[in-house]
Amino acid sequence: LTQRLASLAAAAREETWQSRQQLQAQRQEVARLQEELSRARQDGERWASALQRAQREALEREAMRGAEQARQQELIRDMKERLLELLREKDALWQKTEGIDTPMPSPAPRHTGLCSRCHKDFRLLSRRYNCSRLCQGKVCHACSMDVGKQGRCCLICYQQRHSQAT
Repeated sequence: LTQRLASLAAAAREETWQSRQQLQAQRQEVARLQEELSRARQDGERWASALQRAQREALEREAMRGAEQARQQELIRDMKERLLELLREKDALWQKTEGIDTPMPSPAPRHTGLCSRCHKDFRLLSRRYNCSRLCQGKVCHACSMDVGKQGRCCLICYQQRHSQAT
């Protein structure tokens, strides 16, 4: 019996020692988990703070963008109003000038030694050109325009041709 009690006591001591070891390991695990939880909470607080800051900055940017968009819309509205004013002004000027006739080219003078526009003498160094348009007059270099392959024409014929083209 004593031997049996001694073996039971030894088994109980062994079991107690193992239980204490497990309890010690569990306490260490709990301490480690509490430390991890504390770090996770700190990280969570940092992330929450960063999120709040980012949201605040986003709201500020959105407000600035809205203000800028409002300014641009106002500028566009002002530009449209100005464009309408200019169009009305153009129409009024066009109506005023509608009755004004464009100058017709005068017939060429009979004297071929003078420019038909400025009446300058043609000499050895001042060249004469035949107007290749309506008036068929002789004009100097200053009173004529180059019209490419068609030659030159007087300024009045050139202006009349271009005003009819537009």
